[in-house]
Amino acid sequence: MKLWRKPFDYIEPATTPAQIYIDKERCKGCGYCVEFCPRGILKISSELSPKGYYLAMVDDESKCLACGFCEVICPEFAIKLSTIYSSAS
Repeated sequence: MKLWRKPFDYIEPATTPAQIYIDKERCKGCGYCVEFCPRGILKISSELSPKGYYLAMVDDESKCLACGFCEVICPEFAIKLSTIYSSAS
């Protein structure tokens, strides 16, 4: 079967790598980020926050699409996504 176009990640990844920062003071362990992550890279850890909630954590950052959905869906604004730009010289 011949496709009329190539997929975005045919030769190289379509997105730049990203780092996910989770603020332990703000996270209340609601699990929205875990539930709605398209790649399933977030999970609930066994670590407790200072308020007594189980924290969300990054399982495998290399699979991150840098879509920013976890940052948008977090009701407590506890997740910050930072894209990593490589300087071409």
